[in-house]
Amino acid sequence: MADTVLYEVSDGLATITINRLEAMNALDIATKVALREAVESAAGDGAVRAVLLTSAGERAFCVGQDLKEHIGLLAEGSKKVMSTVAEHYNPIVRALTEMRKPVVAGVNGVAAGAGFGLALAADYRVVADTAGFNTSFAGVALTADSGVSWTLPRVVGPGRAADLLLFPRTIKAQEAYELGIANRLVPSAELSGEAAKIARALAEGPTVAYAAIKEAVAYGFSHSLAETLDKEDELQTRAGSSEDHAIAVHAFVNKEKPKYLGR
Repeated sequence: MADTVLYEVSDGLATITINRLEAMNALDIATKVALREAVESAAGDGAVRAVLLTSAGERAFCVGQDLKEHIGLLAEGSKKVMSTVAEHYNPIVRALTEMRKPVVAGVNGVAAGAGFGLALAADYRVVADTAGFNTSFAGVALTADSGVSWTLPRVVGPGRAADLLLFPRTIKAQEAYELGIANRLVPSAELSGEAAKIARALAEGPTVAYAAIKEAVAYGFSHSLAETLDKEDELQTRAGSSEDHAIAVHAFVNKEKPKYLGR
């Protein structure tokens, strides 16, 4: 894994840090490969019960595609220019959204283009009050990628999503909170600690139930009420059969704090 992406696992929490401070955490090919490997490692590691995705510095969470590298590839006529969607962005976003554990994004600065997509792929976004979001794609004559055409309408509604995609602008932190893009808004100096605190609490929680919640919310957006009720039945049976459910009920009856095992 390249040093442009840092990966650490501690007490059930995998922390993935995009580490290209000098480039505002832009995504060149090496970084995208390393990020894909890190996210897929976290998804496949049974010891990992939650993921924190964040970035180095305070100016940028991720400004998306590294356009300096991109323009060079365009000039060369390289096939790698647009294959990055299938090779990098799609696997990263699928791993983030489909992994059976919660993902927290600690958004420390501007998130633009694919950087916005990465933040939206997380289940919970803790956002610094100095951060901002921008779809950016139309500004460089491109359409949405990194899952934005799927995630953004589900967060802000299709009408607002169309506006933000057709007329890119920077959405400041307070507006992002009001739109539901930011789940938690914190002072910039507190972002790192607060995001880690929230992610660690999730890592100590009922992992099977979190996975079921994540699956149920995604399923309900594209299925009928009847189908969703059947899915809830299926998922509740799974959660109700978990060790964590038994632990939670026992703790509740005995007025104790549950100590979940994540299974």
